[in-house]
Amino acid sequence: MQGGEGVDDWVIDTSSPEETLLLAESLGRLLEPGDVIGLIGELGSGKTLFAQGLARGLEVSGSFTVTSPTFTLVNEYPGRLTFYHLDLYRIDGPAQCVALGLDELLYGQGAAAIEWAERLGPELPEERLEVHLTFTGETGRCLQFRAFGGRMQGRLAALKAVGTGRSPC
Repeated sequence: MQGGEGVDDWVIDTSSPEETLLLAESLGRLLEPGDVIGLIGELGSGKTLFAQGLARGLEVSGSFTVTSPTFTLVNEYPGRLTFYHLDLYRIDGPAQCVALGLDELLYGQGAAAIEWAERLGPELPEERLEVHLTFTGETGRCLQFRAFGGRMQGRLAALKAVGTGRSPC
């Protein structure tokens, strides 16, 4: 469905953490340098799990444990592309993000996943794919993908083409 000019949406549900992980892994396989994935949702909604799936798709070695970088703000993992995993939970707002110099990570040669991406506000890259995760039960999640910009609309179209066999929320 179309979410407005330059924005595409796709809504899908998963019934287990493994399904969420596999969907994220499929997306990770499609990522290219400079791609930014914004992860938005309540505590415990699966943002870190989604980042783990992205890491698998980016061929980050299983010897690395992808965890939420809440206290360090950024974890960096080598893979097919460098994977930057950011957690902005403890950030007060966009001004603090600018002061941290996150531009180098968001516009570099790797791919980035940002938990609590909404805290960047207007500093979010114009080209991005947002994933809004909401609870649909103890293990179920509804994922709303919003692609901003042509490049990320292409990633979303490719992800839809891969499909999951699941129905929309």
